[in-house]
Order: sequence, then structure tokens, then C-alpha cells
Amino acid sequence: MPSNLATSANAIFFDDHKPHPVNATAADYYSQHIYTRARTYSNTVSKTHRKGFHSVDASRPLRRLSHDERPQAPRRFLIDVEETIRIVLEQEDTDGDFQISITDSGPKVLALGTATSNGFKSFDIRGTYMLSNLLQELALARDHGRQRIVLDEARLTENPVDRLSRMIKYGFWSSLTRRIDGDGLEIICADPKNRTASLKPRIYVPHGEPKMAEYYRKVAEAKPHLGLRVEVLPLKCDDPVYVKSLNDKPGILALAMKEVDDGQGGKTLKGIPFVVPGARFNELYNWDSYFISLGLLVDGHIEMAKGMVDHFIFEIKHYGKILNGSRSYYLCRTQPPFLTDMALQIFNQLDRSKYAENKQWLKRAIQAAIKEYHTIWMAVPRLDPVTGLSRYRPDGLGIPPETEATHFTHILEPFAEKHGISILEFSEKYNDGVISEPELDEYFLHDRAVRESGHDTTYRFEKRCANLATIDLNALLYKYEVDIATAIRDVFDDELEMEEDFKLSPFPPTPEDFGPGKKLKGSLTQKQSSEEWFERADFRKDRIDEYLWNDGKKLYFDYDTVTKRQILYESVTGFWALWAGCASEEQAWKLVTYSMSKFEVIGGLVSGTEESRGRISLDRPNRQWDFPYAWPPHQIMTWVGLERYGYLEDAQRLAYRFLYMMTTAFVDFNGVVPEKFDAVKLSHLVDAEYGNQGIDFKMVPREGFGWMNAAYQVGLTFLTSHMRRAVAACTSPELFFGRRDAAGGASDVRAPGGDFDPVGLAMDSAMASLNMDLAGAQI
Repeated sequence: MPSNLATSANAIFFDDHKPHPVNATAADYYSQHIYTRARTYSNTVSKTHRKGFHSVDASRPLRRLSHDERPQAPRRFLIDVEETIRIVLEQEDTDGDFQISITDSGPKVLALGTATSNGFKSFDIRGTYMLSNLLQELALARDHGRQRIVLDEARLTENPVDRLSRMIKYGFWSSLTRRIDGDGLEIICADPKNRTASLKPRIYVPHGEPKMAEYYRKVAEAKPHLGLRVEVLPLKCDDPVYVKSLNDKPGILALAMKEVDDGQGGKTLKGIPFVVPGARFNELYNWDSYFISLGLLVDGHIEMAKGMVDHFIFEIKHYGKILNGSRSYYLCRTQPPFLTDMALQIFNQLDRSKYAENKQWLKRAIQAAIKEYHTIWMAVPRLDPVTGLSRYRPDGLGIPPETEATHFTHILEPFAEKHGISILEFSEKYNDGVISEPELDEYFLHDRAVRESGHDTTYRFEKRCANLATIDLNALLYKYEVDIATAIRDVFDDELEMEEDFKLSPFPPTPEDFGPGKKLKGSLTQKQSSEEWFERADFRKDRIDEYLWNDGKKLYFDYDTVTKRQILYESVTGFWALWAGCASEEQAWKLVTYSMSKFEVIGGLVSGTEESRGRISLDRPNRQWDFPYAWPPHQIMTWVGLERYGYLEDAQRLAYRFLYMMTTAFVDFNGVVPEKFDAVKLSHLVDAEYGNQGIDFKMVPREGFGWMNAAYQVGLTFLTSHMRRAVAACTSPELFFGRRDAAGGASDVRAPGGDFDPVGLAMDSAMASLNMDLAGAQI
């Protein structure tokens, strides 16, 4: 262990060096070892260990003591990193999860030695937020090899909105960044969803990329410790039988690369970086990437967002679609389409001095989107030729292998009993085709469709998703059509030639066009014009109004193409029509005036209404995309849609609610940024399905969660400076907006005076979750 006393001539002492700004990144803030002029470096003492003091009653606030300083200059502390970590965890982390939260029952006070007194005098650090920030800073200092630090008090009391936004911009995005090449394979190949016996990393390279295959073979030879296996996919790599054959040997799918100098006068390949959602989702995802890119653009990471579009172009070329995720078991599935808006937003922020280069890049993106539109969304089976609307209806065979081990137990159990075998044996025989169960085939058809929708899972789609022309998908495709038309007209002089040959979907579509023996035109036979694409958009809007809009209920609904009726499940995705621009002014007014209150709760917008979800029981457990859960995509789409139609105040109110919920969780639970929330209880402690992601970290959050990070950064752009200050002060929406929650939900938790008590809600939810964990442990 190095001495506290500096021995080199260029040693930097805390009272000599100019401190870094308190909001500097950890890499800058802890870049230097700062020495003290005293041998005793820190006077870190917990209140309970002070000699001569009685033990602390944690239920009563402690008064300041006579030795506490009243400084003229900003206060700074001298801290022994490892010793202080030990004391903080021993005293404050009473539940042993390496986090300091409001559910911990420690005294919530710790004395730190001040820098101006060389650690002789001390000052009390008080409360969950300061103590959890202290733990986070100590962990970051340890990461940078610091055994002793000088820490600004302002870093512990930092405005929570500024702190979280800074952590996302300078820390979380970097931690979530991956590359598929020799330097990044070890991280990206790790797959928490892999439950097979084959744990050796495997990469699948698409047909027609021999240089890429050779590159990965050289990596495997150069790094034998990886045990990397390189396999080349067939030309038609999304054949369901073939994809099922890969279930026992899952692997990462190769993505776009660029050619760079190898430093030895030659060339080599390098992976283009991208951002993953995080936690168990350690690969490139489709619709996650769109929302992540919005956050990246807010934070100025334009090249990173641009690279993710490059990967999507690569996927459409080689895998036939933008994949659900870049793993072998996703080859048959896509997800909600956002490529055109993603590409156009990035294009608008590219360097204007490189217009020709940018235009060529956008051309490739729009060409890829047109191919995806015709060959995926406007092709059978996803297209319903009768209505002309599209559905989530992917190919696939067997049981989805990426799910949790017990996810389908309740579905498979009756079939296993019918055949007199175990669930495991039945699963194997069913997947191998030894046992045929048409009813189960139908179930998994809809289950795969649910996963393709991104809303896995919800009672909205239960056993019917593949038959539904959903409002969300068709609003997105309307946006595709308008975006493509606008790009062709405004950027490509109203004429765009395709460079890849594929079949064009007939327009307007009819059942006869897809009958046996019907030949479809090829993409090389005609140039794309804005007129055709605007006509396609008008056609889809008419069909959306005819089949999906319900004027009596003032909301859009999904349409069942088999039963020929609307499904009256009230979903917040009805507001995606505002984002896409396919609602009329009158429809928008009706949505905002009559329907928004059905989804608005204290923490923002819930996925669906409680009435539509139905009663929850042991036999009918909650689903994570139903009431009362709130997800970033629904918030962002609605904020943008409301702003588009002139309802800015409503957008700001909803953004305030969601960011308030995020900020209070960040303050009260050691900086947590989760995948989703219970927006009624204002809690990230979610027990639906696989629980929550982004909450399992030690001492300091390093990633947050992809689209939740983005929601925070995008949401802040909607808030006024006054609203931002109020969120930072954790001012309840009910107090800030001067009224009780118009949407009702969970308004039964009140403070003694009768006012809404959001802290009480969070505490009740947290303690309920803790009690469930304890009960489970006792069992």
C-alpha cells in the first residue's frame, strides 16, 4: 500500500492542486492521486463507533454536533476508500445488497474528516441520497485505482437530475457499448438467456461475407482461450426448420464491420460499435435501438446512432429483416419498425459539409427500409390482404428457447400429463416433431407474434396476437410510408432506384393478388416515386380509420382479422397514431380529451387500463406489459405525438410524471435506473414475469437500462427550467400541478393530513417486496 506522504518531486497536494469540477466524469475526477501533508489521511467514523457517544436511534434525526464546521469555502473530505466502503456497508447496508436505499434501517449518518483540517475535524454525511452517493463515489474511486481521495461535498449533494443525466451521458452509454470483433467478442458472446449445454461462444457469419468469416477464424486462432466457433449461415438463413436446428447451439450473429488500417501497412476489419439494452439483453435489439438512438442524439453521440442504422441495413441485406435481436434464435422474428424515422433524425444532425456522403448513407437506409416494407410487412403472412393492414405474424417452430426455464410450464403441463411424461421430456419430443399437438402449435404461433410485437407479454395479445392488425404496427407503417415519400421527394429529387432485386407488394393489395400462380413485380423494374408512397400512406390511413378507430369509445383498437371484429382492449399504443401523424385533428382532440385520463396515473402512462387487463389471481398472474406498468416507449411516443398536435402542456405534464418517478427511484434506491416501473405504486420493484432489469448492481449503477436512459434524456427536453428544478426537488406531480391525480389509480395511500404521499407509496411497495423475499427465504 503506498504511503500517504508524497515522495516524488511532482507530487500533488490537496491544498495546492486545482480541483476538478464537481460534475466531472469519474475518469477525470479520480485521474490523479492527491496527497495530504498529514500521516493520518481520514477521520471516517460512524456515529455508532464514536467514543463517548451513545448508540444512535435511527428513527430520530441527529442534531449537528459542536465540532461540525461552518465553512466559508466549499467543503471537501479526506477519505480512505477501502475503510470507508467497509464502514458504510457494515453500518448502512442492513439488507446486504451492496446498495444504500430507503429500505435499509441504518442510522443514515456518517462522519467524514474534512480536508481543511487534514482529517482532524469531521462533518456528518446524512440521509439516503448522500450516503448512497458516497458509496457510489467510493466504488468509482476504487475502479480508478485510488486508495485515498479528496472528495467534494458537492459531489454528494449534487442535484439529482444533473447527476443522473451526467451519469447517462458520460457513463451508462459507454458501459452499454459493444463491438463484434476481436476486441469485443468476449463481452458480446456472453448470453444470460442461453440455457443449453453448449456454452462455448459461437458466431454465425452470413452467406456472402467470406472476408468476415476469415477474419473471425483468425481471431479464433489468435485467441484460443475464447474457444470461439465460427459458422457460416446458408443463403436462406431464416428457414424455420433450420433456425430450430440451431436451438442447441445458439450464437451471436455477425453485424456490420468497417475496413481499417491494421498498423502494419495492411487492412483489417473492425466492428462498428452499438448500444445494447443491458442486463440479460446483451445484443443489438430492434425497437430498443430506436429509443436508445433518441437518447444518443440528445447527448451528441451521433456517430454511435448512425452505426446502429448501419447494422440494421446489414441485417436487412443478409438476414432478410431487422431482427428482434442479433442472436441465432431470433432469425425468424423482427420487431416494431422504426428505421425510417431513426435514419431521418440522424441524417438531420449529420455534418452539413459532408452532404453528398450523408445523402448516400440515407439512400442506403431508405432502400433497406423499402425492401423490409415489401418483403416483410406487406407480404403474406404478415399482411392481411382483405383489410390491407399488417400483423405481427412471424415464422418459427417449437418452443422459443430464449425464455426463462419455467415460463411455459403452466402451458406445457396439461400436454405432458396427457402423454404421461415429464414436462422436460414432452418439450424435447414436441420440439423434435415426435409429438404433434396442433393446439400447441397455434399457441406458439401467437406467442412468437407477441414477442415480435415487443410487448411480451400482455393479456391484450393472449392467444390471438398473430391474427391482430394492431394500431401500433399500422401507425408505424404509415410513418414508414410518409417518411419514404418525403425522403424521395425532398432528398432524392422525387426518384429513387433500387439496387437489390426483390418482389414488390402489389398496391392496393387484394386477396387475388396473392393467389396461387400470381407473379409479383421485381424492385428493379420501376423507380420509386413520392406519389406512390403518399398514396400508400393515404390508403393505410383510410383502413386504419375503417378498422381500428372507434369513434364511440374515442380510441383506436386492434382488429382481429379472423373473427372480423375489434378487440376492445384499451391500449396506450392508440396514441402512437399521434406520433405517426395518421390521426385527424378531431381524432387527436378526442383521444386527448376523452381517453388519455384512462392511462394517466401519478407516474405517467400505464400500458393499458385496469379494466381491460381484468382480475389478477394465482391462476392468472400479472403480465409486464399490462396495467399498472409503465414503459419508456409508450411515454416517448405519446410525448412526441402530443407535441406534434399542439398539446405541449399535456406532453410536459406526462414527461414530468415519468421523470419524477425515475428521479425519486434514483434518489431513494442508490441510483437505480430500471427497465420499467409500476407507475401506480411508483416502484421499480416489479414481480411480474421475470421481474425487472437494471437493478442488480453492486454499490454503483454502471449501465442503467437502454431505453430508460433515453427516456430521461429525451424527457428533460420537454421540461421547462422550473419543472426541472421541481423534479430535482422530488416534488410530487400532485403538488406541482396543484391537483389530485386525475387518473385515480392508487390514490388510497395518503399522508396523515390527507394529501397524496408518494414516498409512502414507494416505501409500502418496497417493504412489501422485501417481505415477499423474506417469506420465500423462510420457505
